[in-house]
Amino acid sequence: MFGSSRGVNEYSRVGVETGVVSADPHKLVVMLYDGAMTACHTAVMHMEAKDFERKGAMISKAIMIIESGLRLSLDKKAGGEIATSLDALYGYMSDRLYMANIKNDPSLIQEVIRLLGDLKSAWEAIGTQVAPDNTQFQRVQNYAKAS
Repeated sequence: MFGSSRGVNEYSRVGVETGVVSADPHKLVVMLYDGAMTACHTAVMHMEAKDFERKGAMISKAIMIIESGLRLSLDKKAGGEIATSLDALYGYMSDRLYMANIKNDPSLIQEVIRLLGDLKSAWEAIGTQVAPDNTQFQRVQNYAKAS
């Protein structure tokens, strides 16, 4: 319709970069969940279109966000049992995505999307209850104590 999506992609990239620069730590975690979920949804779309190269690229992107963004940011000392549980869950999600890629099974990706969505919802719920300069796991611990 517009010929090339390059301008749209560039606009989107600048929007994300601007959001990252201005975001507090809580918002950054939400953005990571959004990015991983978007990559997963796009992977399913490419899987259904039998575009296996792009499917693989999107699954790799989702795994990178989960592993290098969410999992790597965990502070297991400060986060205790919650951080340890999140670490295991992030590892599980990465494994499921890896298997989805090998088996071309969109249901495995949908499972990860649901898990990411649940975590994102919890993050958004606790975001309003905790000061923006706390770490991810201090927020989770405060939320867990309040529940």
